Amino acid sequence: MVNDDTMQVPRFAIEAPSRAIEAALRAKIDGKTKPLGALGRLEALALQAGLVQQTLSPRLVRPQILLFAGDHGAVAEGISAYPQEVTWQMVHNFLASGAGINVLARQAGVAVQVVDAGVNHDFAPHPGLRDCKIARGTANYLREPAMSAAQCARAMSAGAELVREHAARGTNIIGCGEMGIGNTAAASLLLHAIGGVPLADCIGRGTGLDDTALERKRAILARAAARCPGPLAPLEALAEYGGFEIAMMAGAFLAAAEARMLILVDGFIAGAALLAASRLHPALLDYCVFAHVSAEAGHRRMLDVLGAEPLLALGMRLGEGTGAALAYPIVQSAVAFLDEMASFAGAGVSEKKG
Repeated sequence: MVNDDTMQVPRFAIEAPSRAIEAALRAKIDGKTKPLGALGRLEALALQAGLVQQTLSPRLVRPQILLFAGDHGAVAEGISAYPQEVTWQMVHNFLASGAGINVLARQAGVAVQVVDAGVNHDFAPHPGLRDCKIARGTANYLREPAMSAAQCARAMSAGAELVREHAARGTNIIGCGEMGIGNTAAASLLLHAIGGVPLADCIGRGTGLDDTALERKRAILARAAARCPGPLAPLEALAEYGGFEIAMMAGAFLAAAEARMLILVDGFIAGAALLAASRLHPALLDYCVFAHVSAEAGHRRMLDVLGAEPLLALGMRLGEGTGAALAYPIVQSAVAFLDEMASFAGAGVSEKKG
């Protein structure tokens, strides 16, 4: 097992947003030309955006999705319906703008940056690809920790540094996507080890396993979990079972909260990274917008552990940050009504009596 005390993890200064302007924000929302609460979740999103940005007139600037790719050594055990080479093949698909995330992000006006966190492949230089490779995939967590403490810390630092670069350019809303054959298995183990959810409730079909393959996956992950009977500290669990793309997302989420960004949280694997990160800094959750609940079996349990209510339920299970891309226009709508919708006083409309 990894010794959590050896982790040289980057430090983050994360505070919950001040509630000092909450009353003024609520008054502005309630004063719009509508019945109280008539815009439902949009009103809560507008309030959250104002609190995060500490203004009555929040703006969304340079929306960005960071798409982290990494391979998992445990794929050799047969935990996925797809071979490992699909990871690097999909990276090329992202760079050619042919994947689901490219289509949805383009439609929403969100930029996508692809990051090699630890793919078992050597990529030629490409302007759309950031090389942050920690190693050519993780180790096989059935036999040993997926990564060393030092590798985990390096991955988190790399994710954080990418977010800080975007913050320096003005980005104030960001999401994370991922690609990595085998990473739903890693997320299942993390939910079990950190969240204390029974392993059987964490495991789903991932990329589309049939019943026989799903039973094999359950047996394999039970063996992996038995190697480090939990519960585990968050960083220890991340090093034992995570992927480099998951560790980078954890660091990215923490840096985004430190920079007071709104954070679009995608699906099951992104949720696993957030679970680990939020156990280090619980105030991180105040900055998070949970995009959707996926069809992956453990995601609803993940959201319950995080105390989160997703915006969308579309039966998706693609990953890549696609849920975050779909959620962005909803956040746009929340900010737009707060800024542009007339007030009762301004429009000369009578308010409700009594």
